Amino acid sequence: MFEDLDPTTWDIDWNVLAYDVTLSALIVAVAVIIAYLVYRAVFHVISRITRVSESNVDDEIVGRIRAPIKWSFIAIAVTLAAQFDASLGLLWEPLAQFLRPALLGWIAYNAVKGFTAALEARIEISDDPVSMRSRRTRIAVLSRVLTFGIIVITVGLMLFTIPSVRTIGTTMLASAGLAALAIGAAAQPALKSLIAGLQIALTEPLRIGDLVKVDGDAGRVEEIRMSFITVRTWDERVIIVPTSRFLDASFENWSRENEKLSGPVMLHLDPITNVAPIRAEFERFVQAHELFDGRHMALLMTEAYPESIELRLSVSANTIGELWQLRCDLREHMLKWIRENQEQALIRHRLEVPKGHPKAGEP
Repeated sequence: MFEDLDPTTWDIDWNVLAYDVTLSALIVAVAVIIAYLVYRAVFHVISRITRVSESNVDDEIVGRIRAPIKWSFIAIAVTLAAQFDASLGLLWEPLAQFLRPALLGWIAYNAVKGFTAALEARIEISDDPVSMRSRRTRIAVLSRVLTFGIIVITVGLMLFTIPSVRTIGTTMLASAGLAALAIGAAAQPALKSLIAGLQIALTEPLRIGDLVKVDGDAGRVEEIRMSFITVRTWDERVIIVPTSRFLDASFENWSRENEKLSGPVMLHLDPITNVAPIRAEFERFVQAHELFDGRHMALLMTEAYPESIELRLSVSANTIGELWQLRCDLREHMLKWIRENQEQALIRHRLEVPKGHPKAGEP
């Protein structure tokens, strides 16, 4: 039986075999060279066209798909060469069945990435922050959905080129009802996250860059993914929130339309306080402050308790960060002015009676 493994016993004309191998290699080399020259010529023309174009979208896409297109040209050339060489066809065709879906998936994946990068670069120069956040959110979510779909389809097509896998797939299709129920039950969390991500991209209850308050913490939305959303707070903590949480429960979005907000500063003073001079100083300070946008300014006595009164000083600013700074400056200035001009208005006692008068908090 071991005699069959001895090459000297094989009925092979080695000269003919060497000639066939050399001829096949020569055909492949010529095909690759021609394909490369055609690729260079085609992309030379395309590059000249993209340079004339004013948009940078085509430049980004062409740059991304350049590598997969080059290998696709080579694969097509070798496939055509295999039509004229039976020996080359026997070796190349099984490999080509695996490479074709891989190359198509590579082209589609890079095209989506290039298109996404070009659109993100264009929206960075937008003067409207709300519109910019809206576009960034849609681009990020939809590009992730497309890339996920491309990867799944490409891997599926590559696996179906394997005969044993194709047989399993045919058997599963024959029992599609039970398979659909099993897959649906197993993939329910993933499908729920996918649908939630698409809903957020289309309806936009929040966007990348929005300032939101969820579960008592406020922060900026950094990422919107299929399964979770990251929110970074002012102290640099990152809160990971399931995507479906923003659709199933309520949350606060402080920059839904724009970042122009009004905010209060609460002062708790003695009932003997003379409010009119405090209002005059409040208006003078706010009108002179560089962060005040001129939209809203008011001082109201919102509560009168037996031992104190509550003054609400509300102001507005163009952005949330500027409003926060304005409120801090206003609070510090008014307490300083009251100490210097109405010292009797400050509450001095520190005794608290159990079940005494209610305390009002400042948001």
